[in-house]
Amino acid sequence: MSVSTAAVAQSLCTPLPVLGRDVTVPLVTGGEVTYAALDYAASAPALQRVWDDVAAYAPYYGSVHRGAGYLSQLSTDLFENARRTVSEFLDCRADDQLVFTRSTTDSLNLLARALPADCQVFVFETEHHASLLPWQDATVTYLNAPRTPRQAVETLERALAGRDPSPSSRLRSSRGGPHGPALVCVTGASNVTGELWPVRELAAVAHAHGARIVLDAAQLAPHHPVSVRDLDVDWVAFSGHKLYAPFGSGVLAGRADWLRAAEPYLAGGGASRKVTRREDGGVDVEWHDTAARHEAGSPNVIGAYSIASACRALTEAGFGSLVARERHLIAKVREGLAEVPEVRVLSLFGDDAPRVGVISFVVEGWNSSHFAAALSAEYGIGVRDGLFCAHPLVRTLLGSDPQTQGECGAPEAAPGEKSLNAIRVSFGAGTPDEHVERFVTAVRELVRDGAKWRYRTEGGRCVPAV
Repeated sequence: MSVSTAAVAQSLCTPLPVLGRDVTVPLVTGGEVTYAALDYAASAPALQRVWDDVAAYAPYYGSVHRGAGYLSQLSTDLFENARRTVSEFLDCRADDQLVFTRSTTDSLNLLARALPADCQVFVFETEHHASLLPWQDATVTYLNAPRTPRQAVETLERALAGRDPSPSSRLRSSRGGPHGPALVCVTGASNVTGELWPVRELAAVAHAHGARIVLDAAQLAPHHPVSVRDLDVDWVAFSGHKLYAPFGSGVLAGRADWLRAAEPYLAGGGASRKVTRREDGGVDVEWHDTAARHEAGSPNVIGAYSIASACRALTEAGFGSLVARERHLIAKVREGLAEVPEVRVLSLFGDDAPRVGVISFVVEGWNSSHFAAALSAEYGIGVRDGLFCAHPLVRTLLGSDPQTQGECGAPEAAPGEKSLNAIRVSFGAGTPDEHVERFVTAVRELVRDGAKWRYRTEGGRCVPAV
């Protein structure tokens, strides 16, 4: 490490304490090693602060809303205070609604159910399946993968300018225009390449053409501040388990009108304000027009509280310091991989594009599943391999690159189709330097020396042969 690099590293904040940082795992070659969790993009470990807050609250857990007892009232206050905390974290507008859901996927499916009639949806093929697939009941235009941020903006501009008028002349976008309602769905940071998308510019184009925009912030919110106001997005969705709060909760926050006008996402208690029997034997229901309209059933209080706790912890740590430290880790990984000629890092926007701590790559002569299995079994390093629930994007990035099967682990492919997969390393606020340094060393050794163990395919996965 050079003097200047060392000085920079010394000035950076230390990793935030997370659960599992001292867990040891066995190696197939013998002995144990501290586990290097480098799969944050799938699920980040819980912050110690989140775990402590949840543990302190657990004895006081009670039913939420309408309960007369002390613990019920305390839990209700905690749940609604969590809503306010997360709204502040996202810098929501005064009249925005924040609905607690199960995940980003759940949030975007909720919004898909709330689309007005004849709504047209525009989504890039580069999206995670959570934001690519929920719109099946709408008229969807899938946009080709752009190769620069500017091209992304230009592609959306052309698509919105050329969209068909609404079949109903009575329908108008709330922002004006003759075409009726439209929605643009875009990621903030790619779960494959980590690259940041030009969200503010895309929002401006959407609004200029009378469309709304929803931001999939699942990979952005854990790494960068997200301001609904500054980005001028209409909705934002993210998951707690990627924000160091893995308790099965998510968020959809944004404009209230489409949510109020839609039928409840789930029908049941909590969503209903009043239910009465009719003379014909049926029932009439008056639904809430608050966030409760889409939160039927007993809410996940601990999940909501854990998200709020994570939001407070990240805010107090300061995103300026967190971002600076993450850039330091990104540079370490990218510089290390660049020294191995057999490694090709996947990118849409090029080497200079700003990004979060998510990097995908392939290794010449290796099947990616085999390589990931060796990292785990021989080095105690957890990464992800496959197509990362972003199949169109990864296939576009891999193109016709040959994928050597190696000893095991080649994913199934249709007849005449190449077997494609990649390796993804991802990290964040809880990652120590040692983990990324061990990862870079492991990549170099595996490429140079090969695996020390034999592997076989079991249930479609590459595993050490026993």
